[in-house]
Amino acid sequence: MFKTAAVFSDNMVLQRDKNVKVFGTGDKGIITVSVNGNIAKCEISDGKWCVTLPAMKACDNLEMTVTDGDETVTFRNVCIGEVWLAGGQSNMELELQNALDGKKYLSELYGDMPVRFYYTNKAKTVEIAEEMEKSSGWSLCDKEESKDWSAVGFHFAVKLAKELGVTVGVIGCNWGGSSASAWVSKETLSRDEELNSYLVEYDEKTAGKSYEELVAEYRQYEKWEADYWNRINKLYAEKPDATWKEVEEICGVNLWPGPMGPLNPMRPAGIYETMLKRVCPYTLRGFIYYQGESDDYKPHMYNKLLTALIDNWRKDWEDDELFFDIVQLPMFRFKNEADHKRWCKIREAQIRTFKTVRNTGIAVITDCGEFDNIHPVDKKPVGERLALQALFHAYDKETEAFGPMYKDVYFEDEKAVITFDYAEQGFEVRGELSGFEMAGEDRKFKPARAEIIGDRIVVSSEIKNPLYVRYDWYNWIVPSLFGNKTGIPLAPFRTSTDDELSEEK
Repeated sequence: MFKTAAVFSDNMVLQRDKNVKVFGTGDKGIITVSVNGNIAKCEISDGKWCVTLPAMKACDNLEMTVTDGDETVTFRNVCIGEVWLAGGQSNMELELQNALDGKKYLSELYGDMPVRFYYTNKAKTVEIAEEMEKSSGWSLCDKEESKDWSAVGFHFAVKLAKELGVTVGVIGCNWGGSSASAWVSKETLSRDEELNSYLVEYDEKTAGKSYEELVAEYRQYEKWEADYWNRINKLYAEKPDATWKEVEEICGVNLWPGPMGPLNPMRPAGIYETMLKRVCPYTLRGFIYYQGESDDYKPHMYNKLLTALIDNWRKDWEDDELFFDIVQLPMFRFKNEADHKRWCKIREAQIRTFKTVRNTGIAVITDCGEFDNIHPVDKKPVGERLALQALFHAYDKETEAFGPMYKDVYFEDEKAVITFDYAEQGFEVRGELSGFEMAGEDRKFKPARAEIIGDRIVVSSEIKNPLYVRYDWYNWIVPSLFGNKTGIPLAPFRTSTDDELSEEK
């Protein structure tokens, strides 16, 4: 008796030009996997098995058989192409049917479009995951099937398929509101004193309670949550323009994510265990990752956390070269919220990760945010900019993948002269040139003037002896500077991390 992992199904896409792992569980015996004229075998050991098929070229309409000699499973309409995992939280999860022009894209889909999708079930425990996987599988492009695909993943895959001329498969593996700490192993968190704080906080919140008590507490929260959202949906039906402040005044304060414990999916390493490990080590070209919103309460740690996550995932896939494509957070602020500038630091951490961790890319999307909406609906530029990064880095294609990025600064005659990477074609100004600020030794920033001189920008103000410059250093601002050729915005920056007043740190 054996089973293949649920991620293997009809319509699946296998990664081309790399050795392909096929894996699952079983009792005992020899597993034989055959596809495209290739055969691989292995023995079931400790209830698990994994065979490795040789690298294959892109191909469509194949069959793959898996047998233990007594029972045979056949998967049909298998493709060999490009495979990516789309990870993160709600903005990666946002469905095509709910995205800008999503219904138009769905109406244009046709059955043989070379894009396919596998949805990793949201599961709070491994047992729940196993039950949900009984009905999971790869889906083809279809007006109905594709409604709940990741909009970012869809646009990413469509552009790659067009540019590469092969079928592209996306494995959606995301959960709204999740911290990156939920997507890494406990071992990864425990190895670092700062990252271990996530485990310490969990232990503090669950201290003195038995497993049964924690489960009962969360079950009670689930009942409350269902009733809470019923009341909210009723309110929105009667008052669709209600603000979240009004919602909480009428329906009560949202208690999400609920009490910590073994059923709370937001627990440290929770969905790493119940989702990511369910599809690992399915052979991939790389990852696209849109997350960070839920870690803005610890922005100073995000570079370390994201770097650890990348290392953790690569080790799990046993491939240190796997490409990791990061979405930098867009501009955003709630209407009734002060601009606490924590998202600025998350964006900075994402850029730092891109610059310091090999085989990474970054999609700058500061122009894709929406004021007072944490789920901006225009996901096409996000997916396409991720695809540009993948084409440039992972596929060595000559393509314009970047907007300008801060490189260095020097001060001369009370002015700051700023140099940039990826600015050879100059800048495009949209609206009024704005967003620059300057400060002196007192670190009190004031608006500054900016002048574009070729591929450099000269910033000046009334401040004597300026020491610090920053651009678009806000949770929310409308960007004014873009790459002249690519139309990709200049990534927000500050010239020094020592520019904060003590009360801001």
